[in-house]
Amino acid sequence: MPGPHRDHYDVVVAGGGPAGAAAALALARAGRSVLLADTGAGPAKLGEALPAVAKVLLRDLGAGEQPLLEGHLTCYANQSGWGSAALGSTDFIRDPNGPGWHLDRARFDQGLREAAHRAGAEPAAHTTVRGAARQAGGWSVTLRERGAAARQVRCRWLVDATGRRRAVTARLPAAHRRTDQLVASCLELAPAPAGLATSGSSLVEAVADGWWYTAPLPGGRRLLAYFTDADLTGPLGPAEFRRLLGRTRHVAPRAAAHPLPEGAAPRRAPAHSAHLDTPVGAGWLAVGDAATAFDPVSSQGVLTALHTGMTGGLALHAHLDGDPAALDSYRTNVRALLAAYRRNHHAVYALERRWADRPFWQRRHIPSTERNPG
Repeated sequence: MPGPHRDHYDVVVAGGGPAGAAAALALARAGRSVLLADTGAGPAKLGEALPAVAKVLLRDLGAGEQPLLEGHLTCYANQSGWGSAALGSTDFIRDPNGPGWHLDRARFDQGLREAAHRAGAEPAAHTTVRGAARQAGGWSVTLRERGAAARQVRCRWLVDATGRRRAVTARLPAAHRRTDQLVASCLELAPAPAGLATSGSSLVEAVADGWWYTAPLPGGRRLLAYFTDADLTGPLGPAEFRRLLGRTRHVAPRAAAHPLPEGAAPRRAPAHSAHLDTPVGAGWLAVGDAATAFDPVSSQGVLTALHTGMTGGLALHAHLDGDPAALDSYRTNVRALLAAYRRNHHAVYALERRWADRPFWQRRHIPSTERNPG
């Protein structure tokens, strides 16, 4: 494994989530010198699900899928009140890969970073890429570790895995397209009282100005999240969040089993769809949400992060090894993912017609390629 405090790497990966860890793991397994800068900042993501097909990706990555997936809640079914007041359900009994998981994201992400470290990537915890300047043969990168002096390193390539905020590519000439204004208001509920049964399925419910999502969390906790457009509501206070929750048919009964934090305001987070015109530029490559961010209704966020992280990392290794077509193949791969997402996204929202006159739904009944959210 590479020792600490090197001053030159083949690749610096900014962002230690699933996309960044997958890219670092793929590159390190291929023999590249990699520094994985993980800020460790911001609130942990909650309530994300991972479909069972991810086992194939994790196996291909060499991440050790069995220990990596231990300690998460099994997800046997997804339920939805979408397009109808009735509650529908999709179970995974016939899925050849078995059931999925409700992730403990902090545990999952840490497991991926440890797998990348075992493969040879150098971890830089609580470290932010503060600046990057082009120079002959690559980049001069400024790293800032929490509570420490800035550190300068050099690398041949940069990988942006910093999510929707695009901490690296935002400073570069990379055209960014945002296609909606979706935001989430999230609240974590305490465990239900002992002996009170709660559902282990995730649940999505459409409402007049958006949709709700609830899922169990490790430790008996539960996530509540309300999704709408940023211009349709400001930050929700406790009373307004409770009022909107009380108008749901299916989500409110799930939440009723858990103590609702008195006076707690939900956390607001971006959830919009967006993409770069190209995920590859001069000396840089974007993976995960930094390359293409999906509406959470797709339930593909972590899976897409793993896929783009792995394929992006492998493409970069092949490029450094002299393959002139490798990066174009990655561009094509990401373009195909985006095209499939657009088709599926429009099809899912088209199923809900009960509030076709409301702005939230009107916008989504127009194909994303025709929208201009401003």
